[in-house]
Amino acid sequence: MSAIDLAKWAVTEVGGGCVRETPAYIDLTITPTDALGRYHNAQIADYAYGGRIDFRWRPPLTLTLRARATIDPQTGVGTAGFGFWNHPFSPDSGRVRLPRALWFFYAAPPNDLRLADGVPGHGWKAATLDATRPQAWTLAPFAPAAVALMRIPALYRRLYPFIQRRLSVAEAALDPAILTAWHTYRIDWRLDGATFAVDDRVVLETPFAPRGACGLIAWIDCQYAVVHPTGRIAFGVVPLRGAQTLLIESITIEKR
Repeated sequence: MSAIDLAKWAVTEVGGGCVRETPAYIDLTITPTDALGRYHNAQIADYAYGGRIDFRWRPPLTLTLRARATIDPQTGVGTAGFGFWNHPFSPDSGRVRLPRALWFFYAAPPNDLRLADGVPGHGWKAATLDATRPQAWTLAPFAPAAVALMRIPALYRRLYPFIQRRLSVAEAALDPAILTAWHTYRIDWRLDGATFAVDDRVVLETPFAPRGACGLIAWIDCQYAVVHPTGRIAFGVVPLRGAQTLLIESITIEKR
């Protein structure tokens, strides 16, 4: 038996997405179809998003997960990852809300999610974000002016660190080679922040972490997003020309 019982999860298979249980792991694979511009997604989550979503998880807790992926760092497309979020948007749900997330996240170019100052907008990273907290809402009236001002590099360097703190954004870039080998990932989600570790080596320690409820998710897909503080925003699907897989051997959550 797999360490993960698929019967207890909400499984999503879109396009060439397939979720399969094996004796050793759960296999999430996306495979090309005849329609090159089609969205493909293979996903497991511990919530269903057909109506009102009841997210189960709040801090303090520890998530431990063992995984690897078959994504070529040179030719891979889309996004993949695992951790906690509030399902703010996905192409197969039609739902949009302010995001909160606490996860290990991979994005291949042309993804450009430039949320943390000094961290690339693509690649394999540990990350937090919470745009649902009151201090983030206070930014809304000033957003149009801030976006215009941040197109000036000197003002961007002065303004964005303040905005990043308000959005509870913290990120650490990881070596992409880590993604393609078996590793044990841990997220300690506390009331006063979070610690991310790979094989017990801390890769990100931050006072920023969501305080609201989140759901647990693991996925691999072929979408891209561009979100830049200077106002560049774009979304779409990248043609998938070869199979890509995320393998998950075990998932455990310990409440503190």
